[in-house]
Amino acid sequence: MSRIGKKIIEIPSDVQAELTSEGVKIKGPKGELLVPVSPLTEVKIAGGQIAVARKNESREAREIHGLSRTLIANAIEGVTKGFQKQLEIFGVGFRAEVTPEGLTLSLGFSHPVKFSASLGITFSVEKNIITVSGFDKQKVGEAAAQLHHLKKPDPYKGKGIRYLGEAIKLKPGKAAKAMAGGTVGA
Repeated sequence: MSRIGKKIIEIPSDVQAELTSEGVKIKGPKGELLVPVSPLTEVKIAGGQIAVARKNESREAREIHGLSRTLIANAIEGVTKGFQKQLEIFGVGFRAEVTPEGLTLSLGFSHPVKFSASLGITFSVEKNIITVSGFDKQKVGEAAAQLHHLKKPDPYKGKGIRYLGEAIKLKPGKAAKAMAGGTVGA
């Protein structure tokens, strides 16, 4: 049996969980999420707890069992605490500012880059750190990945947008290679 799937999910007092035909609807102080439930799993809500079980022992049912439980637990955590990802802008002249539509970024291009926020996602910028926050873990991660993709870190100087704490292995470049003892253009 799945170790993750068999764990019981506790429902906090300020969260309402309801089983519908589409899935599990979770409503909390930060928002409302609908988690779809696979027909291979069975969800029971009783006494302030949610239990997820699989209907049979097929490979697909075993695969989806732990995933379904984790998605429901993430939705409960999202509507109570919320999620956030932080990205760091690294480079001379690179900056970001929050606008009513989302973000305006200066990333070394000939034009400013406008990044719009999807529903439930908010941005904040402090110095060179962008914080993406929201109650849906998938949307927060997707928005952070799209920001990261706008200007990936350069492998030679490290300029670009990186996740906070992400290690970039820099390449030495031409000058360092030429000094290492090899002849250039023999």
